[in-house]
Amino acid sequence: MAGKPWSGRFGAGTDPRIEEFTESISFDRRLFKQDIRGSIAHARMLHHVGLLAAEECQQIERALSEIEAERESGRFAFGVEREDVHMHIEARLIEKLGDVGRKLHTARSRNDQVATGVKLWAREALGQIDAGLIGLQRALVAGAERHRAVILPGYTHMQRAQPVLAAHYFLAYIEKLERDRSRLADCRKRLNVLPLGAAALAGTSLPIDRDFVARELGFDGVAANSLDIASDRDFVVESVFVLTMIAEHLAGWAEEWVLWNTQEFGFLALPDALCTGSSIMPQKKNPDVLELIRGRAARVVGDLTTLLVLVKGLPLAYNRDLQEDKEPLFDAFDTVQACLAMAAVVVEGATLRADRIAERLDEGFLDATTVMEFLIQRGVPQRSAHEVIGRLVGLCERRGLQRLADLADADLAAAHPQLGPEVRTVLGVENAVKAFRSYGSTAPTEVEKQLERWKQALFQ
Repeated sequence: MAGKPWSGRFGAGTDPRIEEFTESISFDRRLFKQDIRGSIAHARMLHHVGLLAAEECQQIERALSEIEAERESGRFAFGVEREDVHMHIEARLIEKLGDVGRKLHTARSRNDQVATGVKLWAREALGQIDAGLIGLQRALVAGAERHRAVILPGYTHMQRAQPVLAAHYFLAYIEKLERDRSRLADCRKRLNVLPLGAAALAGTSLPIDRDFVARELGFDGVAANSLDIASDRDFVVESVFVLTMIAEHLAGWAEEWVLWNTQEFGFLALPDALCTGSSIMPQKKNPDVLELIRGRAARVVGDLTTLLVLVKGLPLAYNRDLQEDKEPLFDAFDTVQACLAMAAVVVEGATLRADRIAERLDEGFLDATTVMEFLIQRGVPQRSAHEVIGRLVGLCERRGLQRLADLADADLAAAHPQLGPEVRTVLGVENAVKAFRSYGSTAPTEVEKQLERWKQALFQ
């Protein structure tokens, strides 16, 4: 039983099969630096309240720094018999310092120690994801500027609906990613309270100073209820929920660009370096990166589902089930971080095929709503105006005409007296785009304002 923290209670060693089944060092070694940092802060607090002598605190800090250096150089030995990262570090500390090392675990449990390490890791990870979101937003701003003269067909129900500026399209995803950044910031606020000091579940009778540790570790405050602390994984679930929303946004974007890259759409050109080929069909050039971004969203959704089921029905306080929270957290972070990086690469390398888009831009009567609003501005009730333009679209289809502008003036006037020659100022895709004026619309002046706002926000 040597090296087991509970050896005083047990008369026999742990079955190796149990050690293999219960270990978490294979994945929680990612918390190594966070556990070292939390342990140093804890040691300083123990000295601050008189539970460690100054020399003992210095010895522990120095030894923990040496242990971290051993890990970084690859000299630190891992094994399932020491179960998790926390026991590995403590055992090595005791090897170095003997009884002084045994004092570090005073007034803490692995329950609050683990929660502290995971919070420190998640806090750093959220910052890295935020940086990835900013990087993709910047790539989208650059894409908007490169394609600011391009007009796209906008879709609802995957049917052509109204024209939009390509820059407006890019800005839409910047807005989605900004909401993701806002969710990250909100999640960080709830996450950034210190668990350490709850001990196993009831707190401690020792005179600790939790606020001291919070200041040392950069937490905004201390969690208020020891029972809640021991069982709380809300911050893990919420973090992965935010990551899931990011993955969903990336998947929707990737799906559009997969479609746009097809021969049928022909809207998008991807450089060879961002595509792969077929082992059997020599002509193929596949957008595999986009497909994998779309596909990997499923993994992140699965990670969130795992966590939701994991915490369902768990009684207070700590239960070993919570060991299973780390792998889905780590996987969701790794997946989203990689997808954000690859999405930025694709956005930077892709080009909208303005000529191909323009060839078919007049299909689908994209200006119909603007012509309806032309009538509304002249006093025609919306429902009546809607019916008038619907009849004109039907007339075009019966005659085989692609555009409302192909109708003669007499046809327009016959549909409604207000459809005189001046209606030509809003007919056609270009005129329709120019007619927009509401805030947040695809109006050229509004798009320019929004683009400038994002350039100021993201590049300064």
